[in-house]
Amino acid sequence: METVELKVDMVGIHEKRLRKCLSKLKGIEKVEVDANSQKVTVTGYTHRNKILKAIRRGGLKADFWSAQNELLSAYASASYGSLRFNNFSIF
Repeated sequence: METVELKVDMVGIHEKRLRKCLSKLKGIEKVEVDANSQKVTVTGYTHRNKILKAIRRGGLKADFWSAQNELLSAYASASYGSLRFNNFSIF
């Protein structure tokens, strides 16, 4: 059994589309989606390239998860949590 971690650009309704794309593949045991960090973990017997290809065919941008994505995700969650926006209009 193989575990594949992917970075998938998605918003609210894309999770349903993602699960539908992956449900068509044979050998997938479990799909975990972390929408905040845009990380998808797929566990099963399907080859990692087939998983990536199925997600891209569904119209979603996806790449394999890397250590760089982990750092960016941690930085973004720490930075955005402390930001405060003023009520100023630029235009």
